[in-house]
Amino acid sequence: MPDATTRSGGTATAVPPAVVLRPTPAVPLTPVIPAGPAVRAWPSAYLRLALLLTLLAAAATAVLVFDPQRLLTEGWPPQLGGFAAAGVFALAYGLCAVAFVPRPLLNLAAGALFGSTLGLTSALAGTVLGAGLAFGLGRALGQDALRPLLRGRWLKAADGQLSRHGFRSMLAARLFPGVPFWAANYCAAVSRMRTLPFLLATALGSIPNTAAYAVAGARASAPTSPAFLIALAVIGLPALAGTVLAWRKRHHLRAR
Repeated sequence: MPDATTRSGGTATAVPPAVVLRPTPAVPLTPVIPAGPAVRAWPSAYLRLALLLTLLAAAATAVLVFDPQRLLTEGWPPQLGGFAAAGVFALAYGLCAVAFVPRPLLNLAAGALFGSTLGLTSALAGTVLGAGLAFGLGRALGQDALRPLLRGRWLKAADGQLSRHGFRSMLAARLFPGVPFWAANYCAAVSRMRTLPFLLATALGSIPNTAAYAVAGARASAPTSPAFLIALAVIGLPALAGTVLAWRKRHHLRAR
């Protein structure tokens, strides 16, 4: 702004207008809350475990009511045949395996209904399906609640073995039938074992035992045939080897 000239010939400097400061309204301070863990959409771990136990109890009850073991005596419904029947049987096999139906009975039924080859294929598919379903249910509904309970020496040793050497441990459990099928499934689910090694080890390790039972079921009408006797030997030898291995492992753990 140019300076104004006074009457005496001097110059007067313009004075800027005074700035009026208005009080700013006080802003309430919001307390800083430290970020906590993300809130899960799932129910609590124990509610999920209760849901898992309820589902398993319902499945076991359904097995007692419908009695799928009748397939061994009454045969397959005549409306189904061939590969369609084998596929339906594989699906039913998987559901029955989750519901604690003994796999030997299902394998014998597969061989008796479909013969050695197709019976083995159907039973093996049902085995992997049942193991996958049990593994998924145990991992989603039971792992968070059960892992804090792994405090005993044997439980910690089994968990560490499955978590670090999952494939070979599960392969051994399937080859040597010392551990019940359902127990191996849920132990693997509670451990940190990955899904793909679990399914692959289940498929490969279940072949000998499943094939032996399928052949035995297919040749049950000729119990003195070489195929039936060989199948019985294949069933009995791994069971004996599994018993010896479990006995040695037990003494090895006690020595630690």
